[in-house]
Amino acid sequence: MATRFLGRYVPLLCRASSRTSSARLPPSATGLANVQRNRCRPWTSERSLCESRVLAKDEVYLTMPTRTQLDEILEKAAVPEEILVAWEQHGRNGNQAASTLLAWTRMMQKTQGNTHQLHTKDPRLRDIMDTITQQISTVWNGNLVSVLRALWVMGVPNTDPVLASVQTEVLWRIRRLGYKQLAFLAEWGTGRKTPQDVAIVTAALKQLELRWTEISDAKTVCALISKGQHLSPVLMDRLEDKALELAEVFSAEEIRKVSVSLAVLGRRSVPLLRALSYHLLQKPSAEFTTPLILQMAFAFGKLNFHQSQVFQRMASELLPRMSGLTSGDIMRFAKSMGFLKWLHIPLFEAFAEHYVEHSDKYSTLQLCNMLMTFARLNFQPSKGDEFYAKVHPVLESSLSDMEPFLRTDVAWSLCVLQQAKPHHLIPLIQPEHVAKLSNGSPVRVENYRLKLLHVAATLHLEHPELSSSRMDVPPVPASTSKLSPLQSNLRETLDILVKRPEMLRTGVSTVYGWTIEAEVVLDSDNKPIDLSQLRAPHLPNGGGKQALPEGARRMAFLAWDFPNFGSKSKDLLGRFIMMKRHLQLAGFVLVDVPYFEWIELKTEHQKLAYLKDKMGKAVAEDMAK
Repeated sequence: MATRFLGRYVPLLCRASSRTSSARLPPSATGLANVQRNRCRPWTSERSLCESRVLAKDEVYLTMPTRTQLDEILEKAAVPEEILVAWEQHGRNGNQAASTLLAWTRMMQKTQGNTHQLHTKDPRLRDIMDTITQQISTVWNGNLVSVLRALWVMGVPNTDPVLASVQTEVLWRIRRLGYKQLAFLAEWGTGRKTPQDVAIVTAALKQLELRWTEISDAKTVCALISKGQHLSPVLMDRLEDKALELAEVFSAEEIRKVSVSLAVLGRRSVPLLRALSYHLLQKPSAEFTTPLILQMAFAFGKLNFHQSQVFQRMASELLPRMSGLTSGDIMRFAKSMGFLKWLHIPLFEAFAEHYVEHSDKYSTLQLCNMLMTFARLNFQPSKGDEFYAKVHPVLESSLSDMEPFLRTDVAWSLCVLQQAKPHHLIPLIQPEHVAKLSNGSPVRVENYRLKLLHVAATLHLEHPELSSSRMDVPPVPASTSKLSPLQSNLRETLDILVKRPEMLRTGVSTVYGWTIEAEVVLDSDNKPIDLSQLRAPHLPNGGGKQALPEGARRMAFLAWDFPNFGSKSKDLLGRFIMMKRHLQLAGFVLVDVPYFEWIELKTEHQKLAYLKDKMGKAVAEDMAK
C-alpha cells in the first residue's frame, strides 16, 4: 500500500522543490522517491549532452571546455601535414576529429586551393572521418554543421557512409541548432540536388521561418536575403522586417548586398530601401567605393527607387574619380541613371569628355547605350561638336551591321538628339527592316512600330526634301489605357470652354506616332471653329475636304504628367521634346499643360482662365515668329 501511495505521490514530487520533498517524506522514503523522480525526468543520454540549445539573450555558458594540446597545435599549424600528425598523436574523440577535419580543410584551401577526392588517398584523413562517424553523438552542433560543409567541399560522394551519417545527424538535431547554424545550412546547401541535402535545407528554412525573431545580427540577415530565390515569401517578408530593424548597424557593404539582392528578386520594399538609403548617406567617403556606387545605382534603377540625396552623393563621389573609371563603369552608371530619369549635368559632361578622350576604349555597344541614355534624358554635351565628331565615324561603320532592334533604338536616339542623318533613317523605313521588327510580344512590336513612325516623322518633317520617302506601316491604334486625372480633367474643362463638340477633337492619334490630348482650330479672331470638315494631314484618314481658312491656326493641347519629366525636374524627357518639335513642324501651335501648374488650380473658373491665358500666349508667340 505504501508503494501504491508513493506511485501516486511521485508526479507531484517531480514538480516540487527538493527541499519540500525532503521535508515531507520520511528518510526511509527519500531514496525511493529519488529513484521515482529520476524516472519521471526526460530521458538523458550522451547524445543530449552534446547538443546545444537556444540561449537567452543574456545567458552565457558557465564553463568553457578545457583547451587541449590538439587545439593549440591546430591553431599554430602552417601546413596540412602538421594537422594530420597532430591527430595521430593527440586525437581522442569525435568532436576533436571534427575540429581536425575543419582545420585541415581550411588549410588545404589556403595552401593548395583544392580538396576534391583527397580523402581517399590519406589513411589518416580516413581515420578522422571514421572517428566522426563512430562518435558522431559527441560532435558539437557548430562543428557538425561545419563538417557537413567540409564534406561537400571535399567532394565526398553521396554514397559515402560518413556523409550519410553526418546528414542524418544534422536532420536529427535540426530543431536544436542555433539560428546561425541554420542560416549556414541554408546558405551553403542551396543549389545542392541530392534528396538528403534538399531535405536538410528545407528543414533549416522551415526552422528559420518559425524562429526568425531570434536573428539578431546583420551578417545573417544579409546572407539569407542573398539566397532569396530559395526562400518562401513569408520568410522573405520576415527577413525584410528584420533588415529594417537592423539597418542602423549595417555596413556599407551589407547595404549594397541587401539592395542588390532585392533588385535581383524584384522586391521593391520601399520602407527598407528608404532606411538603407538613409544609413548609406551616413557612411564616410572611404566606404563609398566605385563598385559599391555602381551596384547601388543598378539596384535603385532596377527597382525604380528614387532617392535624390543618394544620387547626389554618388555623383559627387564619382566626379573626382573620372580618370580611374573604365568605359564599362561609365556606361553602367549612366544607364542606371537613365532608367531613374535623373540627370546630373556636371557628371554627364564628364562622361562626354571621357568618351572624347578615350573613344578607342569604348565598344560599339557601350557607345550605343550612352547615346540612348543621353536621348532619354535629353542631354546635349556643351562640347557637342567634339563629342559627335567622335561618335559619327563609329556609327557610319557599324550601324548597318547592328541587330535590327538595336539599330532602331540607336537611330531613334539620334533623332531625339537631332543628330540623325537621312542615310541613317531611310533603310529603317523599308519593308524588309519593318518585317524584322514584327517578332516578339505585342507590347514590344507596338513600341518599335511607334519608334519607326517617329523616325519617318523625322524624315518627313525635319528633312522635307525627302518627303517622298514614306513608310508603309499601319498606324498604331489609339491607346486604350485609362486616362490620368490631368487628362480627363483637361478634356472636361475644354468641353466647357469650347461649348460645341464639333469644335474639339480629343485623344488624337497622328500619323507621326504622337497622341495629342486635344485639338482645336482658331480662326483669325482666335475663336474656335468647326474642324470636322477641315483637312487634317496629321490624321490617318486625312480629315475632311475643306482647306484651312486664311489666318486660322491649329492648336494642340499637351497634358504633361509626372512621368513625362525627369526626376526632381521640370524639364521634359527627350522623347517628349522630340514630340513637341515634330508637332510644331507639322503646323501646330502648342499649349503645354504641366501637372505642377494644373494641380494648383482649384476651381473651374481658375482652370478656364488658365487655359484662355495659355492660348493667348501661345498665339502671341506664334505671331512673333
